Amino acid sequence: MSASTILVVDDEPAIRDMVGVSLELAGFNFLTASNARDAHAAIIDNCPDLVLLDWMLPGGSGIELARRLRREDVTANIPIIMLTAKTTEDNKVQGLDEGVDDYVTKPFSPRELVARINSVLRRVKGKRGDSAIKVYDLELDPNSHRITIEDKPVEVGPTEFKLLRFLLQNQEKVFNRDQIQDAVWGANVYLQERTIDVHIRRLRKTLSSVKDTAIDYSKLIQTVRGTGYRFSIKPA
Repeated sequence: MSASTILVVDDEPAIRDMVGVSLELAGFNFLTASNARDAHAAIIDNCPDLVLLDWMLPGGSGIELARRLRREDVTANIPIIMLTAKTTEDNKVQGLDEGVDDYVTKPFSPRELVARINSVLRRVKGKRGDSAIKVYDLELDPNSHRITIEDKPVEVGPTEFKLLRFLLQNQEKVFNRDQIQDAVWGANVYLQERTIDVHIRRLRKTLSSVKDTAIDYSKLIQTVRGTGYRFSIKPA
């Protein structure tokens, strides 16, 4: 099996060199870019297995590039780890809302970085090529990163997409907030309970925004009092 290719996007040559050496020693192939424009071109041309993306970049921020990658079908499923000196919860939540898979805060150790990369790659391994998930006339297609209800497109953000996918893949199972966080955001991210509740509300609102459907799919995301949430076609 060929080694995974990592794109390192950082405007500091010393960091690119250090990360590149660490990746080579860990058995990865790597590419580098110093700004958002060159990074996007490298992603389109080479389709890396994962992007290490610095938050602060010349010619457009890393978070703007992450948003663009998640918006475009061809790049929507490429895993992203942010390299950032920003440590506040608001910054992390902003990145996660844009579909970032994990964070590594500067300064970081090469050993930690490689461990995070391996963790993210394990999470996404095998997901490419997954078949569409369908419940009645609700369909989620992981390959095209699209959701439809009765063939009508449903526009959701990357976090809500991951959240719905997780619930659909585990129908009838009840998950508490910690379990949902680990599955959707990753175990290394700290979120307040209200953050998960907010995303559940957003997802329900989005599903109910498709009018004149036979089923109100927002009601299939059920609150289990004192425990958490589940997706179920059975009455709550």
